[in-house]
Amino acid sequence: MAVAATVTACCLALCILAYPNVVDGNVLRFEAEWLPQFGLNFTLRMDGFAWIFSTLITAIGLLVVLYARYYMSEDDPIPRFFSFLLAFMGAMLGIVVSGNVILLSVFWELTSIFSFLLISYWHHNAAARDGARMALTITGIGGFCLLVGMLLLGNITGTYDLDKILASGDVIREHPLYLPTLIFILLGALTKSAQFPFHFWLPNAMAAPTPVSAFLHSATMVKAGVFLLVRLWPALSGTYEWFFLVGLAGMLTLLLGAYFAIFQQDLKGLLAYSTISHLGLITTLLSLGSPLATVAAIFHMLNHATFKASLFMAAGIIDHETGTRDMRRLSGLLRYLPITATLAMVASAAMAGVPLLNGFLSKEMFFAEAVETHADSWLDRILPYVATLAGAFSVTYSLRFIHTVFFGPKPEGLPKSEPHEPPHWMRFPIEFLVIVCLIVGIVPSISIAPFLATAVMSVLGAKTPEYSLAIWHGFNIPLLMSAIALIGGVLIYVAIRRYLATCEDGPPFIRRLRGQRIFERVLVAVSWRWARWAESRIGTRNLQPQLRWIVFIGFLAGLLPLWLAGFEARPFVFTGVDPAFAVLWALGAGMSLAAAYLAKYHRLAALVLLGGVGLVVCVTFVWLSAPDLAITQLLVEVVTTVLILLGLRWLPKRNALLVDQMTIRARARRFRDLVLAVSCGIGMSFIAFAVMTMPVPDAIANYFLENAYSEGGGRNVVNVILVDFRGFDTMGEIAVLGVVALTVYALLRRFRPAADSFAVPEQQRIQARFDEEQPERAPGDTVRDYLLVPSVIMQWMFPVIITFAVYLFMRGHDMPGGGFSAGLTMSIAFLLQYLAGGTRWAEDRIRILPLRWMGVGLLTAMATGMGAWLLGYPFLTSHFQYLDLPLVGKVPAATALLFDLGVFMLVVGSTVLILVALAHQSIRINRLRAMEAAKAEET
Repeated sequence: MAVAATVTACCLALCILAYPNVVDGNVLRFEAEWLPQFGLNFTLRMDGFAWIFSTLITAIGLLVVLYARYYMSEDDPIPRFFSFLLAFMGAMLGIVVSGNVILLSVFWELTSIFSFLLISYWHHNAAARDGARMALTITGIGGFCLLVGMLLLGNITGTYDLDKILASGDVIREHPLYLPTLIFILLGALTKSAQFPFHFWLPNAMAAPTPVSAFLHSATMVKAGVFLLVRLWPALSGTYEWFFLVGLAGMLTLLLGAYFAIFQQDLKGLLAYSTISHLGLITTLLSLGSPLATVAAIFHMLNHATFKASLFMAAGIIDHETGTRDMRRLSGLLRYLPITATLAMVASAAMAGVPLLNGFLSKEMFFAEAVETHADSWLDRILPYVATLAGAFSVTYSLRFIHTVFFGPKPEGLPKSEPHEPPHWMRFPIEFLVIVCLIVGIVPSISIAPFLATAVMSVLGAKTPEYSLAIWHGFNIPLLMSAIALIGGVLIYVAIRRYLATCEDGPPFIRRLRGQRIFERVLVAVSWRWARWAESRIGTRNLQPQLRWIVFIGFLAGLLPLWLAGFEARPFVFTGVDPAFAVLWALGAGMSLAAAYLAKYHRLAALVLLGGVGLVVCVTFVWLSAPDLAITQLLVEVVTTVLILLGLRWLPKRNALLVDQMTIRARARRFRDLVLAVSCGIGMSFIAFAVMTMPVPDAIANYFLENAYSEGGGRNVVNVILVDFRGFDTMGEIAVLGVVALTVYALLRRFRPAADSFAVPEQQRIQARFDEEQPERAPGDTVRDYLLVPSVIMQWMFPVIITFAVYLFMRGHDMPGGGFSAGLTMSIAFLLQYLAGGTRWAEDRIRILPLRWMGVGLLTAMATGMGAWLLGYPFLTSHFQYLDLPLVGKVPAATALLFDLGVFMLVVGSTVLILVALAHQSIRINRLRAMEAAKAEET
């Protein structure tokens, strides 16, 4: 909790300090080249609108962290909760400050993923799992549509830069692709903000912990959709298509959400549907295409976040103290929770639009815009009536929340019989937000007007209208609409109060029309009909067909571009070849063919031949003066051969005599695989030949050769390219290596060896007899009567190999070596210890934690790259100089060495993690044998 609070407070402080730089339409901007040739740069921009949203996210985030400190149980995995919460906050901030629409789409998807993890935090609860799945499905599909829309937007404007897109509104609206672009972007925005017909996911997400609801589902995540509509308002609004699509969705959501909220029996359900309704209000305002309506929309976003977050936290306190959120069981809590009840009543009044509270001001602006004429359409003409009716409904559900929960008789049959006020600091976030509601409602021109003006100016620019946040504007139509809504809402509640106390959960007339039911039926249809049909045709659990599809698709992926580009092969010019080199390659080709032939029934022989092919490749690299590649290839061959050899131990036995019993269909399948393999091999050879014979300018090679020492501080050009010139690629590669290691480990944790691999090998039987003959031997000792000398030698080689690994690491910047080679070398040292002493012996003496090595290695590599930012240089820019060390003299030192250290640690950690996963199969099987033996003795 302390870490989460510190991080959030620091982010809030940075936002506050940035305010002077975003007033008067100014923009803070940071841009780092990523793929500039495709217009994709890592661009961050903060204007007034982004600033006010960033401040909202971090401020409410800090209050939610404090609230969660007291709400969450000690039995919950608290670190995981705060990790997910901070990750979501970072993704939400990424959406707000993204200056590139593709980058915005990336952060958009991250919010969906982290919200899924937060909603399903209590994964033992089926409702949480279902709600998380539904939220991820709906918002994930919307995110994909948003990406398509952003790509179309970039195609129209010729750029993905947000500033240039916002300045190209006329071009976008007049383009033939405007309508499909608008539809795809609206699908992304409306799904994220739970607008009709995608509104049903939000109430089901209420199975999340209340701090999640207060943060994601009132103040941040559901605001992302309307934030995007405001952000793109200058570029997309002003057309009839915009008005009709956005307005229809907004009005339906505004009215239906309020109607559904009245009849909810769950406190969080009522607040969820009211959130949907208020988001519909904001969407409706944005549909009008009026600058003044946009001002009202931005204002209501801020007001809604304050009173709704406080109400969610108040509902959490009620649930925490009484053990239930069912309003049919709650009553009279004012006598037990007087302070919380008072705060909740003020926040509910703000939600209902009662004067002298912030919700009243933005609701008045909404009513004022509703009576204006924006488009000559029936949708515009019915808007005042829809707005008034929705306002009355909001008063009804707000009054129900207050009256049902806090007034009436003493509650009976509560899970917690004696509710009481929570600790002060758990209640403090609600107090703070309610005070904000009061201050903004009473003195808006002092409290919120300057910040609102900064946000509005950044969105509307020269189109910023004159507006007033005064409390009193005289007797006018909006005031009359407010009075009708207040009185009508009270009358509606009085009329249906008795019915609400006993009715089922959900609104009458359309109670059975539930979006969740429709979603589940669609999901079942897709998964059981279409997906099952596709799986029955092309799906299989066998590895071989899966590999066949992967290889075939890879073959098509390589062939199709060449075919479309009309590639013509260049004539082959034979320039002569050394006979020894030709013999070497002929030997390698023969071994590879033999390995492929023997792979099915003679795995060990195939592995030996495959290792021989690797050695031929190593010699080839040496022959062609590439010692770095030769060293790396040799080390990779050693490590992979040993790991595969360990894996072969657990595969089922195969009988070569079964070849004679193969059916014609099986032989045809093997022939098909042979044709596919040969085709892919010829294709790769063709591509390699085309690349090697293609005329390439010497500028790239000469640049690396000339600048390796002056720019990278190293004479080993290959290593300088890996850790300096192309360091970002290397960081991606080591991240992939870590993911692969984690995947292998996860798969092997659930792996159960084949039954016929359970037989004890001869070596282990010899060891067992030796153990029985020497019972006085200390536990864990591994003195063996077979391979005694090799085992001792392998154990003695440990410090030698580690020293050699350090040597390779330290010399890598100037001579063949480096972090990758050194990491593989050190991994070989651990491999030898496992082979020599066994799993238990090695882990009793070598306490290496591979996950920590991987994590620290990746963080070291990233920190080295980000360190350049502190000095104003691009990511992963290296620096080098000579250090004058005592007794040693001048020693070259480069920051790339730290990056190489990260590579070294991650390679070691990944390899050892895979080794541990394989080695623990023996322990698992020994445990299984012991259990089987115990059962046999009992019987």
